[in-house]
Amino acid sequence: MGAPDPVLPTPDGLVLSPFRALRYAVGDGPDLAARTAPPYDVIDDAGVTALEATHPHNVVRLILPRDIDEGSPASRYPRAGDTLRKWISTGVLRRDETPALYVYEESHGGHIQRGLVGAVALADPDAGIILPHENTMAGPVTDRLALTVATEANLEPIFLLYEGGGATSQIVSATVTTPPLLTTTTDDGVSHRIWALTDPDMLTRIAEDLHERRAVIADGHHRYATYRRYQADRHAAGDGPGPWDFGLAFLADARVSGPQVHAIHRVVAGLDVVEAAHRAAPAFRVTAMDAVGDPTGADLLSELAKAGQDGHAFVITDGQVAFLLTDPDPALLAEALPADRSAAFRGLDVTVAHLALIVKVWGLADTEDVVGYRHDAPAAIAAAVETGATALLLNPTPAADVAAVAAAGERMPRKSTLFTPKPRSGLLIRPVDAQ
Repeated sequence: MGAPDPVLPTPDGLVLSPFRALRYAVGDGPDLAARTAPPYDVIDDAGVTALEATHPHNVVRLILPRDIDEGSPASRYPRAGDTLRKWISTGVLRRDETPALYVYEESHGGHIQRGLVGAVALADPDAGIILPHENTMAGPVTDRLALTVATEANLEPIFLLYEGGGATSQIVSATVTTPPLLTTTTDDGVSHRIWALTDPDMLTRIAEDLHERRAVIADGHHRYATYRRYQADRHAAGDGPGPWDFGLAFLADARVSGPQVHAIHRVVAGLDVVEAAHRAAPAFRVTAMDAVGDPTGADLLSELAKAGQDGHAFVITDGQVAFLLTDPDPALLAEALPADRSAAFRGLDVTVAHLALIVKVWGLADTEDVVGYRHDAPAAIAAAVETGATALLLNPTPAADVAAVAAAGERMPRKSTLFTPKPRSGLLIRPVDAQ
């Protein structure tokens, strides 16, 4: 028999603690931007190469390191650890002297998102403090855990949302009227500003305001699962309470200055779009659309948004022809959607797409080799054109619906939502140590 699972500490409320951030020792502007990257899970191989070319100290070398040699695929993890330690020892990265909570603002196209970056106390979802809304897969957690062990650092924050409007939001709003600690604009056009909060009275007010609240994981489910795996491993090793009981997080007030929510579209392999429409016809109202000359899918998405105001709606296309699927048969929904799940879960478009349309109507396995994911419609349509697949376009899931599913203690199908803007990697790093 193996050793029993360790009893892990559970906070009695939502706790966001100050920490001493590790930051690039450069000024504001393009020089800092060139060292940052999007989160690891939205960077493909070409993106890694492009980011490496922007600067020799780009953070992609930490979050998505290359293997030292092709014959040793696990060598990328110690390589990241060695790179991080070298950058610290040579002054590329420097540690802030005073623990702080960091106000972080992102603005793009008129939308402003603000929140706090700190070390969040880890809690089992059953505690009702930090609620996931999506399922995770073992592979990414194993990968991120190996990276955490090698670097002994939280390299990228998870993204948490909470229903606020209290003292924390007031402090954040007041802080952004003062000169920032740093500011930069990245190549995606997003402007970033950061301030450090170190005043003890201010930190106490924030702690008291957040304590009775709960947060929903908007982005970073695999990283949060990694935090908890790392925490369990450290306790199992006899290390006891420590900084591994916390993880780097960006916490935004969804009511005051939260993110924009976008859909993540599906690409269904091995399915001809005309055949897909034919199979759907007995259970949905199927309306032919014109997809020719619209590689961006803008017109298709516009019609989809209109149709979605009256209920579940989907668009399927191969880049040449397209069909709008609406008004699913109530008998299909009753049969496909589990009766023991909450009304919030059963009412989601992504739930209907996976359980009713993909599995029940099309008779396909809901697996990664069958159902792929793209973060925008043009990419989904291009993938369908290239592979002879069917792109399945969805409307965004409202943030309130995400919160309702999480509050019911349930998980949405994987890759259900895309929250933007995402926190930029490389601006604030948290070493997992006792300092």
